[in-house]
Amino acid sequence: MVRFTEENTKHVDKETENKSTTDVTTARKKVLQDLIINNGGGLINSWVDSMRACSPTHLKSLMKQSSWLKEHPSALDMFEEILHASEGKQIVMFLDYDGTLSPIVDDPDRAFMSKQMRRTVRNLANGFPTAIVSGRCREKVYNFVKLTELYYAGSHGMDIKGPEQGSKYEEDKSLLCQPATEFLPMIDEVYKTLMEKTKSTPGANVENNKFCLSIHFRRVDEKNWSDLANQVRSVMKDYPQLRLTQGRKVLEIRPIIKWDKGKALEFLLESLGYAKCTNVFPLYIGDDRTDEDAFKILRERRQGLGILVSKSPKETNASYSLQEPGEVMDFLQRLVKWKQLRSGA
Repeated sequence: MVRFTEENTKHVDKETENKSTTDVTTARKKVLQDLIINNGGGLINSWVDSMRACSPTHLKSLMKQSSWLKEHPSALDMFEEILHASEGKQIVMFLDYDGTLSPIVDDPDRAFMSKQMRRTVRNLANGFPTAIVSGRCREKVYNFVKLTELYYAGSHGMDIKGPEQGSKYEEDKSLLCQPATEFLPMIDEVYKTLMEKTKSTPGANVENNKFCLSIHFRRVDEKNWSDLANQVRSVMKDYPQLRLTQGRKVLEIRPIIKWDKGKALEFLLESLGYAKCTNVFPLYIGDDRTDEDAFKILRERRQGLGILVSKSPKETNASYSLQEPGEVMDFLQRLVKWKQLRSGA
């Protein structure tokens, strides 16, 4: 049995409707739907419907853009308000990579960040403890960013390592957290099988992110999505210890453990010595569904805030929004300039 976790307020399967949990956020509800994929059929169709619903080309606005922006205003427009909320506290930065520091591209191997963005992130890390939290494997995201002074949390937080050098906040250079090590042989086995199974689907790209796998369908013709879904199901049905979740035109295979980007955020705050501090202000910027775990943690802690990167209205636990990586860079540059002015640099 494979558990496919999908947020959806309209297509709740009757078999799992009673098992759904409702997370009440400010003036909204989020329905967590578990689709049990056993024998295909109608459930595969529901899965493909979910793939369509998650695709940017099929997104339906949950509310009018203007109304959504009132609840999640631009972090650039509200920059002074954010600074006021962080007054007297240590800002700690958490950044997703794809769609946040780099644009979303058809070929995930070419999701390069600009030199200007890299320079901005380097300057940011000189002023604040800074971590990259990505679904990519840690080594791969490091090769994209190429900054040794950062914390890196790859595989959706299941592979965390501290700065190699150059950070003022490197309390423990040997910092390493890998809560899913026992699953590595299984992940590798599933990867090899999926590579073979999906090679008949043009455009499908299976990415090994060490502690998790990503099946990219951005370049797969929509008419072939059902075939891809069946190919993945045929492999996953034999691995009950793995779960399947969905991001932006990507399916994610992860171990069933209580660990995600929210847990990674908490681990890093604790490693930095801020576990029980009230004078810390975590800022998390991300664009993906997986970043919602971190946004939710910040809301529950009533500490810091989340910023969603999106051009379209979405259900989110984030407080503010930015439209695309260019705005993220503008926001980070303003933060760096503010810090430099405060420090007299």
